[in-house]
Amino acid sequence: MRNSKNPTVLQPDRNRRHFITGLASSMTGALLLPAAPSAIASVVSSGRQAGRSLSFYHTHTGDKLAIDYHDGTDYIADALAEINHYMRDFRTDESHPIDAALLDLMHQIKIATGHNGTFEVISGYRSPKTNANLHSKSNGVAKRSLHMQGKAIDIRMSGFDTRQLHKAAKKLARGGVGYYQKSNFIHVDTGRVRYW
Repeated sequence: MRNSKNPTVLQPDRNRRHFITGLASSMTGALLLPAAPSAIASVVSSGRQAGRSLSFYHTHTGDKLAIDYHDGTDYIADALAEINHYMRDFRTDESHPIDAALLDLMHQIKIATGHNGTFEVISGYRSPKTNANLHSKSNGVAKRSLHMQGKAIDIRMSGFDTRQLHKAAKKLARGGVGYYQKSNFIHVDTGRVRYW
């Protein structure tokens, strides 16, 4: 089934999604422990790694994206390009490569929560101009933000408590994790492990 808003994006296979969701639910407790990225990022079936998929809703543009970005063997180049465009700086319309490790981190978070909800994107890539403008208005925006490198994202998950999302992301210990309670979102990045 194709996404009606963006006809070039394929929806994930429904049967595979149900299988992965069910398997993830049964494994949630084990996956909350820190482990090697390959152990958390992939669901193994019959000796083969399953593909990885994510779904997004952009809170500023209203755009939706449900996409398989890894086929179980390698990243899918067309899907990564689609994600780069989707995560563009909506203020300037500039795109930047999104770190594949960030996508894997979000996939790990999805599995760790046992919830197959949509990631609501507050901020993906930020151009240096946008970041400088936001930094001048708020101390909460880092001057050298990893958003400018495509290595950070601000998200919440539909139908899932953001405090629990924050806890799940922290337990993975895979990068920076911040909780913005008033705005109801978390920041995750692929930088050094740190929490706020």
